[in-house]
Amino acid sequence: MRFPKLRTERRGSPSSVYYLVGGSALIAFLLILVWVYSAPAEIAESAATAAVEQFNQNDRTTSSSSKTSSLTTQEEEIGNDNNKGEHETVREEDDTQGDTEVLLPPEVRTEPEHHIPEQKTDKLPQEEKQEEFSTTQEEKTDKPAPEEEKGGESSTNQEENTKDSTESEKSDSQEEEQGSVAAQEGKESAAAGDDVVHEKWKLCAWNGSQDYIPCLDNTKAIKALRSTKHFEHRERHCPLQEELPKCLVPLPDGYTQPIRWNLSRDQIWMHNVPHMGLVSYKKDQNWVRQAGDKLLFPGGGTQFKTGAGHYIDFIQELVPSIAWGKHTRVVLDVGCGVASFGGYLFDKDVITMSFAPKDEHEAQVQLALERGIPAFSAAMGTQRLVFPSNVFDTIHCARCRVAWHGDGGILLVELNRVLRPGGVFIWSATPVYKTSDEDRQIWTDTVAITEKLCWSLLEKGKDPETGVGVAVFQKPTNNECYDLREVLEPPYCEEGDKPDAAWYVRMKACIHKIPIGEGSRSEWPVDWPLRVDTPPLLLSNSSKGIYGKPAVEDYEFDTDHWKHVIQKSYLEGVGVDWSTVRNVMDMKAGYGGFAAALIMQQLWVMNIVPVNEPDTLPIIFDRGLIGMYHNWCEPHSTYPRSYDLMHADHLFSTLKCNLENLVLEMDRILRPEGWAIFRDKVETLSTVQETLRSLHWEVRLSYEQQNEQLLVAQKTFWRPKTTS
Repeated sequence: MRFPKLRTERRGSPSSVYYLVGGSALIAFLLILVWVYSAPAEIAESAATAAVEQFNQNDRTTSSSSKTSSLTTQEEEIGNDNNKGEHETVREEDDTQGDTEVLLPPEVRTEPEHHIPEQKTDKLPQEEKQEEFSTTQEEKTDKPAPEEEKGGESSTNQEENTKDSTESEKSDSQEEEQGSVAAQEGKESAAAGDDVVHEKWKLCAWNGSQDYIPCLDNTKAIKALRSTKHFEHRERHCPLQEELPKCLVPLPDGYTQPIRWNLSRDQIWMHNVPHMGLVSYKKDQNWVRQAGDKLLFPGGGTQFKTGAGHYIDFIQELVPSIAWGKHTRVVLDVGCGVASFGGYLFDKDVITMSFAPKDEHEAQVQLALERGIPAFSAAMGTQRLVFPSNVFDTIHCARCRVAWHGDGGILLVELNRVLRPGGVFIWSATPVYKTSDEDRQIWTDTVAITEKLCWSLLEKGKDPETGVGVAVFQKPTNNECYDLREVLEPPYCEEGDKPDAAWYVRMKACIHKIPIGEGSRSEWPVDWPLRVDTPPLLLSNSSKGIYGKPAVEDYEFDTDHWKHVIQKSYLEGVGVDWSTVRNVMDMKAGYGGFAAALIMQQLWVMNIVPVNEPDTLPIIFDRGLIGMYHNWCEPHSTYPRSYDLMHADHLFSTLKCNLENLVLEMDRILRPEGWAIFRDKVETLSTVQETLRSLHWEVRLSYEQQNEQLLVAQKTFWRPKTTS
């Protein structure tokens, strides 16, 4: 520790001066120790301030002019910009830049002129929404309902080999007991503050409100549907802003802090997700079983009863070129069940986006999220998946209950849209390896569709140990096969049908040409882990990035910036206990630099690209990360209590809807004692902070500089005592 020199007059011998200097230093040191142990909040703020000062010394190469990006937004892709101004404007834009920053790249504070694919930002009634989609593609009202595969399960069923869970329970019991005690202390602390703030909130009290997902549980809209044969009732039907319930979802009885990763892959607290249907329904398939107050996940599934790990190794042996964790990094698992396939792929350094509908297989996605595995609720119905084109290295379906051969193969066409050129589709289901008349017919019909899509059958094999068969198909890397087809079925999509448009866009039975040429998305990214920091090839075709610099320079600046912020501030100076953080959501992800900077932590990040922002989601996938499109003027499709940390970097000041509703949505999504980090304009976050206090969140750090604010808050166990 360095101390300033003391200026002294010469009085007496030199030794007296030394005693004076030494004594003063000792007193100062003791005072600092007292201050350190009595003011943790001040330390956090001081650390953040130091990081700010250090960051401000870095090279700044961005000017405030010419902030034009060559990327487009989802709104521009879809062409739906008719309802702007419909929602209440909560704040005035202020693009004034100061000379200093609050751990922000200078560019972030000036809104770029968006030229990236956009999506619509304002909520439309369901009737208007359908009319809007028809401007982009034809309505498919005569599409026959998909049929289930023989013996199909409600989702891709994956769990692991049955383990001796008793030993692991004993070895980890001390940590789990401590977690329970900490959770109880948190509840008591939150309850103690009940009288501090005048209560404006009530508890949602209807049946099932503890698992409420507003856009998937809109019974009024679902009852009004003219048809459900295409799984329309499993798709998003969001209430209008003014129709959203102004109440807080309750906690399940006995809820406590989740078990930490990686123990959570194999066991969770039963009271946190108190749904026992799968325990009995899938007991012969090793999905999940109960042991006391826990649910255990042996790693099995309908297609891999002996364990997902063995199944994953079998696929590698069948197709060595798949090279898990190097060549293959980003996977989409359709009909994921409890997501054991994705959970075990973490061992291979692969990240899997798992999804399944919210259906009769109760809480399968909720169980996956509680385990710490990326998952979201969605159905393959009538609308495109919320991803750009050509982004997934591999797509997997193990008895996922999707009739790929039905309805002219439109669902396989949608997989073709999101599968990367040269990527593979792994299909494990009874038609692959059984010989009944029905299975043979389904296999024949499905292969016929893959041939029309110019997919090649790489391998078809049966695991000698389990008797389960797997077929692996590969998408072409160019358009030669498409152009040589005698019958153009499915046809090429019309020129105006943009492949990356995905927000409330209906599926269409057509294929988009594969982009070719230097810097195109037909070229495979470099192997993982170099992939996370290597500028994607598609940036070479973008003249300017989202902050106004040349695209590659823009990307590299953003990457370096977030590495600095994470290391110098977030991990050390804002008070977050990262050992409790597993599931993270970046609400406005940009290039994915925040997630990339956290890649060495034991967590995963769902990167959200808002529909009104530059469409950087293809870049995020090219980095080997995952994400999706979303409109933050609507609720997300995730379950309550499913994330540990949410990050909002200059998001709130860009929205033209009720910010209080978004804070309530964050309260729904975050687990008790979960964290939120906000970075935005002071006037915007003052409104946010007021709502947080009314919800009994604890503000752990608030730091202002110029017109910018860094706000770190923690949700508590508090819930209202009165019901709605």
